[in-house]
Amino acid sequence: MVKRTSILALEIVGTIFIVFLGSALHFTYAWSGSNPLVGAFSAVNESVWEHLKLAFWPALFWMLIAMFPLRGVVRNFFSAKAVGAYIMVILIPAVFYSYTAFTGKSIFAVDITTFIVAVIIGQSVSYKLLEHGESSKSAQGVAIAAMVLLAIVFIVFTFYPPQLPIFRDPNTAQYGI
Repeated sequence: MVKRTSILALEIVGTIFIVFLGSALHFTYAWSGSNPLVGAFSAVNESVWEHLKLAFWPALFWMLIAMFPLRGVVRNFFSAKAVGAYIMVILIPAVFYSYTAFTGKSIFAVDITTFIVAVIIGQSVSYKLLEHGESSKSAQGVAIAAMVLLAIVFIVFTFYPPQLPIFRDPNTAQYGI
């Protein structure tokens, strides 16, 4: 069992894990020879939506890893991790569309920094909630459902994306796979 003082260390490791795995997921679809199964979990194009997968899937995977050492240590694990993951997924497009409204274009260094900062903020919020939060079993159930729902949406929209700007690859003008 992990002591409460180890939660911070675990969340720091999680932040590094999410950043590195998310960075790798940017390339795994191409590396796989455009395998649709890999595409469900990787960025399949340069749309903003596909880049959200780079934060979500590693955060979900880290949640599944971290739940074992934190079992019995915290009572709000799933709600804390879901809030952190949703913050990441909300911050990335919020920052992207805010700065591109002023610049009129995407800036690669800003996009990379946004991804890293979104992960850090999401993990920081998760840590604070794990340290100080309480939640009911029903709140935990809602958090699990929210993560499952977002996972389903990411997979479905990879293959059947709505024809909206967030799903459009700016380089090819294509949507999804």
